[in-house]
Amino acid sequence: MRILKTLILFFLLVPLSAHSQTLADIEIVESIPVETTLDNPDIRDTYPVWIEMITGAKHSLDIEQFYISNATGSLFEKILTQIYAAAHRGVKVRIIVDARMYKTYPGSVDSLSRYRGIEVRHIDFGPVAGGIQHAKFFIVDGKEVFIGSQNFDWRALEHIHELGLRIRSKEIAAAVGETFDLDWKLASASSGNLNELRPAQGKAARSARLRGPGGEMVNVVPTFSPLGWIADSANWDERAIVQLIRGARKSLTLQFLSYSTRERQGGSYTVIEDAIKDAAQRGVKVRMIVSDWAKGSPAVEGLKELASLPNIEVAFTAIPEWSGGYISFARVEHCKVIVADSERFWLGTSNHSKSYFHGSRNLGVVVTGNGLAGKLSQIFNKSWDSPYRQTITREGVYKPREHGERK
Repeated sequence: MRILKTLILFFLLVPLSAHSQTLADIEIVESIPVETTLDNPDIRDTYPVWIEMITGAKHSLDIEQFYISNATGSLFEKILTQIYAAAHRGVKVRIIVDARMYKTYPGSVDSLSRYRGIEVRHIDFGPVAGGIQHAKFFIVDGKEVFIGSQNFDWRALEHIHELGLRIRSKEIAAAVGETFDLDWKLASASSGNLNELRPAQGKAARSARLRGPGGEMVNVVPTFSPLGWIADSANWDERAIVQLIRGARKSLTLQFLSYSTRERQGGSYTVIEDAIKDAAQRGVKVRMIVSDWAKGSPAVEGLKELASLPNIEVAFTAIPEWSGGYISFARVEHCKVIVADSERFWLGTSNHSKSYFHGSRNLGVVVTGNGLAGKLSQIFNKSWDSPYRQTITREGVYKPREHGERK
């Protein structure tokens, strides 16, 4: 009787939506900048999900991140504590970070590398494909994966708008694990031996059928970049995104930190934009959110031209500064997600420019399922309808944002 009463009390105290999320094989996870109106009460925050996954690790924890940055007293400090605790209890921890960003943020990486049971490697993706290691993911026990826009950065838990996915699937974990294992080898290979590690091409696209919140069955396809350095060539990010956009019938929403068709080396990259324009021409209603970090950059003219086309609306969003003071590289919309018809979506680690898909390591997933896609549409609409949005027009003048005192 006491056990029954405890169970009844548990289900009364914990919201039903939380049960459906935690019982699902795939779950949307968000980070919300404090002091904003963007929170979605039925979506779990990144911090408790990361804690739950890392504390649940029994055998292995493979982490691949752009960089690792901590601040004393932050929520992320507790994440690091649990990584140390995992290694202490015998979990094999492997960590990969981008070699160039390591030079900017060496502190936490060095501390982790000195701990018994934790092995760290730095990967320079320049000699490999010309870009960077920009992916943000980790794998627990070869059974579940976290993929999203969240860097391993204290700001990503408290001061940046982020979206990610927790995926419980041996099939997806295996596909992502192949990429991790490849990068683990690349990180210690000499430049002369890189081509010996290039994956064989021609594999069939990987996918899994998983249970979403509420019991909906969804199809999940992992995607990777860059082409030529992915285990499954049919699962290339750019190809998957273009196919998603081409399949849109009524609506298309896109959200990136940055969006540019202009390349630093000159020339243009219009593969995805061409697909967006084609969708608009056939009557699809297109809305795009880009962070206000783009203001003052050459990308603005391209955004203004895109926004001037029929059926296309483009907007900047500006997250207000924190009341506690200025925080560098924060208070921004950092999500990387595309939703078609509130039925299918791509969510990943790439912003929009050629280098993310052709020269840098990135990951994502394409998911088909009304429940999850519909929820992402609601999240997009909350940003779109928020006071932080500024619609882009052809005649608009968009000056770089003025920041507070840098501390």
